[in-house]
Amino acid sequence: MNELILTAQVPTDAVTLGFLPAARRLGLKPVVLTSHPDEHRAQYGSWGSERPGVISCHVPDPFAVIAEVSRRERPAAIFSNSDHLQAATALAAEYFGLPAKNWQAACRVKNKAEMRACLTRAGLDAVWFAVLSSPDDLSGLQDIPFPCVLKPREGIASEDVTLVRERTALQQHCEAFWKAQPGRALMVEEFLDGPLHTLETLGDARRVQVLGSFATALGAPPHFIETRLDWRPLDARVQAQVLEQLDCLGVGFGACHTEFVLTPQGPRLIEVNYRNIGDQCDLMLQDLLEIPLFEWVLRAHLGETLPDLPATRRTATVRYFCTRQAGTLVQAPAAQDGRAGEVDLTYRPLRHPGERVPLSHTNRDYLGVLRAVAPLGAPLDTAADAFGAGLHWEVRA
Repeated sequence: MNELILTAQVPTDAVTLGFLPAARRLGLKPVVLTSHPDEHRAQYGSWGSERPGVISCHVPDPFAVIAEVSRRERPAAIFSNSDHLQAATALAAEYFGLPAKNWQAACRVKNKAEMRACLTRAGLDAVWFAVLSSPDDLSGLQDIPFPCVLKPREGIASEDVTLVRERTALQQHCEAFWKAQPGRALMVEEFLDGPLHTLETLGDARRVQVLGSFATALGAPPHFIETRLDWRPLDARVQAQVLEQLDCLGVGFGACHTEFVLTPQGPRLIEVNYRNIGDQCDLMLQDLLEIPLFEWVLRAHLGETLPDLPATRRTATVRYFCTRQAGTLVQAPAAQDGRAGEVDLTYRPLRHPGERVPLSHTNRDYLGVLRAVAPLGAPLDTAADAFGAGLHWEVRA
């Protein structure tokens, strides 16, 4: 059977709009293994014959995934685009002799303390950090280099990440976090000051290709919510240094989205997300590079050798529109496309009227996203600014 086993948590645009249609175009029969089957069945309810199979499975557990797949014929691939599921999915794929990411590398980059320790041992970077699992860990910690960053050790999407300037605030943030999530490990680390960038890569069994890089703008501290990404070429030396650090971590096969700060000492990693860039940047990246990105990612997991990346003379920007207060969204623009000269503009809502909107200072605060792609030299920012100025939301407390 030519099945693609795709492990997932809740539905995402990357899976719904990207990987499931790509699997169909490749002649695969997608089957979603998920801890949230009802949400996935509701998402695909109107798809008719294109509806994927959905199976309830505790996907963070590789043995549960293996047990479920063992009940079926050997699939063509086992794949995930979820941060949380890379190691478990890689272990399951390896068990069945299928192409997979290195599961140790997936664990290493998901656990930010392990990532830091690995780079320090290799002499590539030495960011000060400490793991905090209890109040006793915090009380025994001395010589903290304030300001510092507090984050969950296995966190995602800037959730519960904050810049802390003194010890009392650090203690208060830790106490509040452990009250809400008892026993979960935190990490406190040196604040890396400088412009934030990404490196987008895609590897097969033979090599790693660099798709490109974004310069990332953040909202006001102490939070780290991404508000804008702009396509920017990287200096070759910087790119080589980031690739060296990824190689040290064992990262290469499949899609990877790496975030780093460009400092006077060179690029220093913030985190490695061993999957495609998210929040609809992956959809824009496909348009920008003019490649079937989602199909290429799946083809790597099918064991194929990927084509050379074509040269591009295009540029792009992504703008995120965030709520300024918690409440109910009562007015919001609909999905729409536009064109201003050579600039292609795409707006997609991420929240809809009637929804309750949090104020979490993470990407959960996004109301919508504007993507713009154009040839080099076109007035990209002017077109995006004008289009964005015509979008309006109303959130009532």
